[in-house]
Amino acid sequence: MTSLLMIVLTAALINNVVLNQFLGLCSFLGVSKQTETAASLGGAVIFVITIASGVANLLFTFVLEPLELEYLQTIVFILVIAALVQVVEMFLKKSAPALHKALGIYLPLITTNCAVLGVALTNVTNEYGFFESILAGFGTAAGYTIAIVLMAGIRERVEDNEDIPECFKGAPIVLLIAALMAIAFAGFANLNV
Repeated sequence: MTSLLMIVLTAALINNVVLNQFLGLCSFLGVSKQTETAASLGGAVIFVITIASGVANLLFTFVLEPLELEYLQTIVFILVIAALVQVVEMFLKKSAPALHKALGIYLPLITTNCAVLGVALTNVTNEYGFFESILAGFGTAAGYTIAIVLMAGIRERVEDNEDIPECFKGAPIVLLIAALMAIAFAGFANLNV
């Protein structure tokens, strides 16, 4: 049980996909302007990465490996991710049109978000089983969500701050915040569970 908990905590905090591995930066920087939108994207990413991790593990274990087609894993994983994102997009378009509009181009970009593919490939590299893959996927997505919601909260607070020098306004302050968050998350490296 401890090893499963450690997989989740390691993926979420210690090896945070955005702040440690620098994957998924496009949507991290682009959608982190409002907390509500960031949290919604985080929820979509949690769904996609968790399900994609499980499906990718099953396909790798029961199709690609037995047929010795491991070299096709990247293409197969991309197809699985694309299909899942389409399901999420159709669901949001039908059930929450305002949220679908707020996420805009970033929702279909989950398909090409390197974080989603990175998790599936990392799970294979680490030789995780089915449940371990799902937990690693969930942990990674939870870490992404934590990081993007924190970034959005900070950006909302500094957006209209008059104390920030003019040369730091806009992208420079966002990148500086991301760097400081990465340093803060590095403190989790000595976490013992």
